[in-house]
Amino acid sequence: MLRGFFDVPAAYNEPVKDYAPGSHERISLKETINDLKSITRDIPMIIGGKEVRTDKKLSIHPPHDHKHTLGHYYMGDASHVHMAIDAALEARQSWQSLPWDHRASIFLKAADLISGPYRDKINASTMLGQSKNVYQAEIDAACEMADFFRFNVQFMVQIYKEQPVSSKGVWNRVEQRPLEGFVYAITPFNFTSIAANLPAAPALMGNVVVWKPAETQIYSAAVIMDVFREAGMPDGVINMVFADGPVGGKVMAAHPDFVGVHFTGSTEVFKRIWKAIGENVMLHNTYPKIVGETGGKDFVMVHKSADPLHVATALSRGAFEYQGQKCSAASRAYIPEGMWPAVKERLVDDISSFKMGGPEDFGNFINAVIDERAFNKITGYIDRAKEHPDTEIIAGGDYDSSEGWFIKPTVILSNDPLYESMQEEIFGPVLTIYLYDDDKYEETLKLVDSTSPYALTGAIFANDRFAIELALEKLVNAAGNFYINDKPTGAVVGQQPFGGARASGTNDKSGSYLNLLRWVSPRTIKENFDPPTNYIYPSLKSE
Repeated sequence: MLRGFFDVPAAYNEPVKDYAPGSHERISLKETINDLKSITRDIPMIIGGKEVRTDKKLSIHPPHDHKHTLGHYYMGDASHVHMAIDAALEARQSWQSLPWDHRASIFLKAADLISGPYRDKINASTMLGQSKNVYQAEIDAACEMADFFRFNVQFMVQIYKEQPVSSKGVWNRVEQRPLEGFVYAITPFNFTSIAANLPAAPALMGNVVVWKPAETQIYSAAVIMDVFREAGMPDGVINMVFADGPVGGKVMAAHPDFVGVHFTGSTEVFKRIWKAIGENVMLHNTYPKIVGETGGKDFVMVHKSADPLHVATALSRGAFEYQGQKCSAASRAYIPEGMWPAVKERLVDDISSFKMGGPEDFGNFINAVIDERAFNKITGYIDRAKEHPDTEIIAGGDYDSSEGWFIKPTVILSNDPLYESMQEEIFGPVLTIYLYDDDKYEETLKLVDSTSPYALTGAIFANDRFAIELALEKLVNAAGNFYINDKPTGAVVGQQPFGGARASGTNDKSGSYLNLLRWVSPRTIKENFDPPTNYIYPSLKSE
């Protein structure tokens, strides 16, 4: 029982370490990488706090090194999803009854664990399991995860403190109740922090969760689960299951106690989930919350007043960091013809200087894409562009799968603004550029807005304020996160709430209080201190 109105520690963004040669953090992280590579980790499902294994044992290999085995995990089936749901529902009452400050303490401790004693382990597991270079791992797995946990606690208190006014003789209040069932969290491979936040955000608000991580992220997911348990998370509050997506989704959608899905992944999968929920809505005890961040075809729009060096650098980083495997990655760019020679020179120089290889070598800017399926999809786009009469490969175009899933950063120049790689999400190191007449800026803004079904992130580069204002007006619905003279990636928790609309999701803005509002159900309470004793209003009396 609370005996005070408590202030939580002020949230802050975890400082990013630079891992410079000779630094303590670089030496320590390399030792952890070597330690992890020297063992083969056994990763069971965690259901109701218990380790669960099956006879379907699958191996985990670094995307950049097929021959090495990092560990094994155990694939479950529908029965294990049911088992996880039962465990969550069993834990629900005690978890929801726990005062909010104890829930806050668990996640604040998790933030300190992930940014402290677990920092090397979560970074190393992300680097090895998801082929992410040291800087990309640091800003994701260590810093952003800690940011989510700390800021979510602050957002929770903000939500609880928001109260209605009360008139004389009346006390009005609103309580934010956890949802009446279980939340299903489906998480992606590309951001370890997102994999942690999707089950954590509902749990912080008092909900119980069944968490299905991507199979290509299970190696670092196991570390996240270690952190949750060490932070004091009660058994059954977050249950980690490994099951095929359609299998788990079918169980989720048809269960009467299903109250919400927290999803990050592909647009097509999210549409199928939404359809399954709709088809089963008569079975549910309440209308489920559907929260999803899906695909993107993120743009960089350039005005002739922009600085070519700024544009080229934004494209080098925005398109190719983490091999373009970010929902927000710059994937299509619109550049004035007159500026193109200057941008092209710097962009091609940048790409030719990229080092590519495994993340164990901290000098490698480019690593492998996540798996064979992604490799085949991405190289298919490259091969078709090589043969198409309207396109030209001006950088990259080569790939090699002999040791790992390596694809050189590739830039396609297209004469057709509606060519497939200008419209379709590729999710790899491929950038397509369309050159437009310098004087057709406004017409090109309309093209940017109408070319793709997605609306996740986008950027405008210009020094002309009228051009910036016009872009903000014409592209008002084209991106949920809009950047001015900056690359369209790198949203920071507490600073740039993240999410998009159209085919990019429900825009519920992770990294803000808006997302947490989806995981509560408010109850308004009115207490009258002086109840009336007669039904007659003064207006009813005779003259």
